[in-house]
Amino acid sequence: MNAHLFQSPIALVNKRALLVPFADPRNEELRSIIYEADIWQYMGMSVATEADFEAYRAQTLEDQRQGHCYPFLVIDKRSNAVAGSTRYGYLNTASEKCEIGWTWYGKAFQGTGLNKACKYALLSYGFETVGFRRIQFSADEENLRSQRAIEKLGAQREGLFRNNYIDAQGRSRNDVYFSIVREEWPTLKQTYFQEYM
Repeated sequence: MNAHLFQSPIALVNKRALLVPFADPRNEELRSIIYEADIWQYMGMSVATEADFEAYRAQTLEDQRQGHCYPFLVIDKRSNAVAGSTRYGYLNTASEKCEIGWTWYGKAFQGTGLNKACKYALLSYGFETVGFRRIQFSADEENLRSQRAIEKLGAQREGLFRNNYIDAQGRSRNDVYFSIVREEWPTLKQTYFQEYM
């Protein structure tokens, strides 16, 4: 596995999405979309004020410095607008696995196909360049929209993780987990992502 790649800037691109490191100065542009309350319903946090934004940005970059994740800004190539953020998280080099998540988009970019293009970029790079054996996804048990989006990637539903995180109100929440493993990727790529190849 080529884990050393996470020590350098990574940019991923396809016909629809451009992913650049979260540290890019364009992260300032998140201010125009980040305060939409619906974004944070299932995220375990809330960004409602300028102070929240600064804390979110600082924590994201600190988590990267600590080696816990590799975060990206998502840019919609149709408009050249910063549309949201996503990341590789729970990086586990010993077991050659990670989770793709912490994904959010401004309302104008939701349901436009951008998410699928973004996930294709992350999955392709993760399996074909980094060399992960397993990439997992999770969604709150009540977040049916995210669960459907994950299923549209061809990911296999694995089960319910009870009390898996604490939300912004301090309540324990359950997550549904999904995964794609290396052996499945060539077939899933042809089946689910033909439009980006």
